[in-house]
Amino acid sequence: MTDPSEIIRLAAKGDGITADGRHFAGAVPGDRIDADGAVQRGPGHVDPPCKHFGTCGGCQLQHADDAVLRDFVRGRVTNAAKGQGLSAEQLLPEHLSPKNSRRRATLHALRTHRGAVVGFREEGSHRLVDLAECPVLRPELARFIAPLRAFTGKFGPKGNVDIALSLCDQGADLGLTNFPLEGLEATEAALDFARDQGLARLTIDQGYGPETVWEPEPVTITLSGYPVAMPAGAFLQATQDAENQMAADLVDWLSGSRMIADLFAGLGTFAFALAKGGLDGSEGRKILAAEAEQAAHMSCKMAAARTGLSGAGRVHAMHRDLFRNPLQPAELNRFDAVLLDPPRAGAKSQIAEIAQSDVSQVAYVSCNPSSWARDGAVLADAGYKLTKLRPIGQFRWSTHVELVSLFER
Repeated sequence: MTDPSEIIRLAAKGDGITADGRHFAGAVPGDRIDADGAVQRGPGHVDPPCKHFGTCGGCQLQHADDAVLRDFVRGRVTNAAKGQGLSAEQLLPEHLSPKNSRRRATLHALRTHRGAVVGFREEGSHRLVDLAECPVLRPELARFIAPLRAFTGKFGPKGNVDIALSLCDQGADLGLTNFPLEGLEATEAALDFARDQGLARLTIDQGYGPETVWEPEPVTITLSGYPVAMPAGAFLQATQDAENQMAADLVDWLSGSRMIADLFAGLGTFAFALAKGGLDGSEGRKILAAEAEQAAHMSCKMAAARTGLSGAGRVHAMHRDLFRNPLQPAELNRFDAVLLDPPRAGAKSQIAEIAQSDVSQVAYVSCNPSSWARDGAVLADAGYKLTKLRPIGQFRWSTHVELVSLFER
């Protein structure tokens, strides 16, 4: 008989749930709830590694050990699939990114009468947590918290400032939004800050879009061995290890395909991986990389040309809005396989066209199990089977879960 006081699973937002459906914040499976409602730790309950846990909204699950985290990541994906009648023929081991692995993050800053605070927002609040540490971020990014606090305290505006941090080949790429530079002193201080901190690039949005004020050499990001120009604010997978795992899976699963359409291709994260790791060193393989965002499309196109992969070669970049103008069945039928990596909303319009096509393999990378499962159900109704599925937990200690999957018919 199930003990009604025992936590048996985690809810989507991270609360522990007992067998009779009660929710308890700060509890994990294996914990027990005493008569007073206090949490009695079980074997999967650990001490959070960060002093800000419980206040900072960046993490929800630092009190869970790796086994609990893996179960949570896997459960989020399989439950979403089950809700749409999907069951994977092969459920692969979940990938969990390690601590200090995030290579991109958005922080916030606010000038105060004592200086400034820099950090993430509290859970469900606009209040900022002034970070003294962050075990999620790569150390190369975490080191900027203190200097940014000092710079914002002296030159920041009265309102909220958004801070975008990413790691590129040349170092840290920093973007400040809602940060008007008032006067020559502030402008010179921004340049001094960029130089003294060794930034690869500094962009500042003063209300008219991001403007590059510091970039000693063109910023790039290496994707599967190919350097690609990295526009300011460009999307990157949150961790390098998760990107490597997803790319390896896709290269393996689509190894027999000669013509692949990579839709929502971004900078070409997976297009270049597929081109590099294809049939006999990709000889004869062609990749269509379709992307709507102009800057990302141009970066992919230029990288393909510079590395000899464009034109009649292996990567052809296409500028196309796949929400308003999805590839039609007649276009899709040219390809052996289709790869999708859409935003959180999914790819409802494009999936509808794929379902009417003759494509035999559809690889789907998703950052939202719910929209993925909805789209997957459409493919299943069209005769596709979910043959492979790997849950991805690259946002460690967060309730945000991703996945990579393969549908075949």
